[in-house]
Amino acid sequence: MNPDPESAVRDRYARAAGKSEAALCCPIKYDAQYLKVIPSEVIEKDYGCGDPSRWLKPGETVLDLGSGTGKIAFIAAQIVGAEGKVIGVDMTDAMLEVARRNAPVVAERIGFSNVEFRKGRIQDLALDLDALDAELRARPVNGANAFLETEALVQRLRRERPLVADDSVDVVVSNCVLNLVEPAAKPQLFREIFRVLRNGGRAVISDIVSDEEVPAHLQRDAELWSGCVSGALTEEGFLRAFADAGFHGIEVVKFDDAPWQTVEGIEFRSVTVQAFKGKHGPCMDRKQAVIYKGPFKEVLDDDGHRLTRGRRMAVCEKTCRLYSRPPYVGQFVMIEPSQEVSAESAQPMECRRDARRDPRETKGAEYRVTTEQDSMCCEPGQCC
Repeated sequence: MNPDPESAVRDRYARAAGKSEAALCCPIKYDAQYLKVIPSEVIEKDYGCGDPSRWLKPGETVLDLGSGTGKIAFIAAQIVGAEGKVIGVDMTDAMLEVARRNAPVVAERIGFSNVEFRKGRIQDLALDLDALDAELRARPVNGANAFLETEALVQRLRRERPLVADDSVDVVVSNCVLNLVEPAAKPQLFREIFRVLRNGGRAVISDIVSDEEVPAHLQRDAELWSGCVSGALTEEGFLRAFADAGFHGIEVVKFDDAPWQTVEGIEFRSVTVQAFKGKHGPCMDRKQAVIYKGPFKEVLDDDGHRLTRGRRMAVCEKTCRLYSRPPYVGQFVMIEPSQEVSAESAQPMECRRDARRDPRETKGAEYRVTTEQDSMCCEPGQCC
């Protein structure tokens, strides 16, 4: 294999931008209504293994990693609408040329322009490669001193003119690209996805995973690597990468029954994973409790809270807020205290992962109310 996996990927996808290559694409059924306005050149030369756009909503700011010729970005543009925004990031000049040339065509057909394409590596979303190109054309590298100055320039560009800023997008999507990043850079890739998302944002990633570890000799195969096969994480490793980066609410929203390809008995298949950002932050006690409704006897969340079905559990304000929104919404009974504890008076909470909340903590120790039977709770002529 080429000692530089990135070069092998860039070379193969540059060729694929000029001539369609079926081996780079899983059969995917996209929503036909969104394909009507997209030029055939984009569709024929764009590659993927899933459709993360199905989980987008109107008005969102979307970042498409490895956007290629722009198919998913142009689909996303129609879903998020004129109030939304789509940013595509790719490192291959030939792919970017196709996407950028067709962006005005799509904008004219849908009646608004909300897509832009930026040049960068998905594992380094701070470095704007177009900005770096411009700087290097103005000041070519000539000698060791100039090289050292270039390193400083790269750091300054990351800091002062990031390709994608911290906490700036609602959703990060990607379609069969993460597996192309070399193993040593994959943890940084997931951290970068986390960095650019707003609190409460999410990643929706379609990619190829393996059911067994991929041996080294397959990883050294340039054709298999650049073909989105041998760089795949395992099914378990893919989900663990999201967790290690700080995500919560991680769920497989699509899992292909049949493998896309089998190599030496190892099955490679497409999955789509959704994961959320927002579990970081202080734990403050506002006397809230939750009851897990089931159906499982017990569950363990991404913060280590062990929740037993039907048991009133003490949670901090942050956890209570998380459980009230996707992907947890509807799975818990949310119990607020009878007397509100203001944010200003709330005390830091040491989140015991299996702590019960006594009903008197929410009702109040002196709660002695007795109520009459509510006649409205029964139908006339029936007994409760």
